[in-house]
Amino acid sequence: MFKRTHQGLRAGGALLFACMTAFAAGSAHAADRTGSIGHGAAQMPNASYASVGDNTRAPIGWVEFCAEYKGECATRPSQPRDIVLTPKAWSDLVKVNNWVNETVKPMTDLDHWGVVERWNYPDDGYGDCEDYVLQKRRMLMKAGWPREALLITVVRDKKGDGHAVLTVKTNRGEFILDNEENRIVAWNKTGYRFVKRQSQSDPNTWVSLGEPRTAPAFVSAR
Repeated sequence: MFKRTHQGLRAGGALLFACMTAFAAGSAHAADRTGSIGHGAAQMPNASYASVGDNTRAPIGWVEFCAEYKGECATRPSQPRDIVLTPKAWSDLVKVNNWVNETVKPMTDLDHWGVVERWNYPDDGYGDCEDYVLQKRRMLMKAGWPREALLITVVRDKKGDGHAVLTVKTNRGEFILDNEENRIVAWNKTGYRFVKRQSQSDPNTWVSLGEPRTAPAFVSAR
C-alpha cells in the first residue's frame, strides 16, 4: 500500500490548490456563455455527439466516492447545458488537461490505497485514470464551467480494458480529456468503445452509450 507522508500531502495539495486558484481567477465563467463562437471560429475543432441510451448502474467507484464526498454528490437534477466552445475555452481545456496529466503521477489503487478500486482526488500527486478525471472536472467546475457539460465516462480502451475519461459536451460536439493522451480529440476519434457516462441532468444518474454491452467491473489502473 502506498504510504503518503504529511509533507507530500501538503506539497501536493498546495500545488493543486494554487493551480486551481490561478485558473479560476483567469477563467471564471468564461465557458458558460451563450451566443456565437465569434472571431477564430474557423480554427475551432468540430465533433459529433455520442448516442445515449437507457439509464444504467453507476460504477461502484462513483458510488463509494459519493459516500465519502457527500456534499459534492448531493445535487439536484438540472437542465442539460453544453459549453460554447470559444477559442479561450479551448485553450483552457488544453491547459487543464496538460497540467493534470503532467502533474499527477500514475499509481494503481492497489499501490495507492491498498484496494482494487477507489475513486479519489489526487491531492497527494498520485492517482489512476478516474482520479485524473475527477481532478480535471473539479478544476473546470471551480473555474465556473457547468457540471452538466463535464461528464465522467467509462470506456473500453484499444486493448479492451476498462478506462475512465472526461467527456466535455460543447456546441461543437463532444471532446475527450484523457490521461493517456495529451491531445484533446473528438470522442469518436479516440479508438475507444464508449460504455456509459453521467447524465447531463444528474451526475448521480448514469446512461449507457452506443450499443448495449457488458460494462467493465473496474476501470483501468493506469
